[in-house]
Amino acid sequence: MDINFTAKDQAFRSEVRGFLHTQLPLELIDKVRGGLRLGKQDYLYWQRILYRQGWGAPMWPREFGGTGWSPVQQQIFDEECSGADAPLQLPFGLRMVAPVIMAFGNKSQQDYFLPRIVNGTDWWCQGYSEPGSGSDLASLKMRAERISTSDGEHYLVNGQKTWTTLGQHANWIFCLVRTSSSGRQQEGISFLLIDMQTPGVTVRPIIMLDGEHEINEVWFEDVKVPVQNLVGQENKGWTYAKFLLGHERTGIAGVGRSKRELKRLKVIARKETSNGRPLLEDQRFRDRIAQVELELMALEITNLRVLSAEGKQHAPGPEASILKIKGSEIQQTLSELMMQALGHYALPWLPEALDAGWRGEPVGADYAAPLSGHYFNFRKTTIYGGSNEIQKNIIAQMILGL
Repeated sequence: MDINFTAKDQAFRSEVRGFLHTQLPLELIDKVRGGLRLGKQDYLYWQRILYRQGWGAPMWPREFGGTGWSPVQQQIFDEECSGADAPLQLPFGLRMVAPVIMAFGNKSQQDYFLPRIVNGTDWWCQGYSEPGSGSDLASLKMRAERISTSDGEHYLVNGQKTWTTLGQHANWIFCLVRTSSSGRQQEGISFLLIDMQTPGVTVRPIIMLDGEHEINEVWFEDVKVPVQNLVGQENKGWTYAKFLLGHERTGIAGVGRSKRELKRLKVIARKETSNGRPLLEDQRFRDRIAQVELELMALEITNLRVLSAEGKQHAPGPEASILKIKGSEIQQTLSELMMQALGHYALPWLPEALDAGWRGEPVGADYAAPLSGHYFNFRKTTIYGGSNEIQKNIIAQMILGL
């Protein structure tokens, strides 16, 4: 299902593959391949290995410390990393706040924050959603009041953010805050960078259905944020928020990861049987695999088109909504087909079995241990980054003109 790559592209693929073969630690491969939990140090370990290679920011332009790779090279790198069972590079700094700082931040912000993102010094999380302000993000209420103090100009921030992914590890959070209540809701929003070590910031865990602590709520009580941490202009944050969401939705496509999971699904379907024959020979199940593979092929081409537009200095447009919808649906379909292929073997769920070094009794098939937890986790992919229903409205209005 590969597209046609040039000889130069194939040489680049060989370079990436050789690097992964020699530099990707076996302990990380084992964790990713086994569906085990990755801790903060695992992600940072891999990010710093990439940074030393000069590959810490594959999607950034060279002038900001990135690789300057073409869209095809970015796609190859993503595919090879996923195929080698490398950890994900966390998107919150690299793919989300960094493009905003590059496009709308001042030079001081660029010089300070961007190197710390790419070398792994800072771990960022996202402060967008609030209780009652998810898909209707413009209704957010967290306030930032500008004040003058003896140590300069600050914003005094009060409110709450929720669904903050991996916020328990972060030392910085980028937030949408309300700095004005006049005019339309979108006109009074600003984009702030907040040090999470500041007094008044409290992180509280939200335990998910699968028992994992992946998301959090973050409370702000009289948090003083220097005015120099405002990105762009006050009350213009909605523009920057939409720009960031375009990059987030492009990343959600997850083509490389889905290719890896498709291969895994085929392995399972070859090993599991139906009426005495491999499940892969069952026509109805084989057709469902073929359908999702065709959709993934189309998604890959669309993803390359969007990346190409970004490479020409165009912000992701409404086509990023297409990537978000199809990427999230494909991820869910793959997890569903794996569950169906394993049947009752996929049902047991032991959260402690995902800890490295666990020595308990095996449950189900040898490749089934994390499946039910992952299945539950993938239920959220059609919601975060803007629910798919909202994305369909964007496509209808901005692409189809309805």
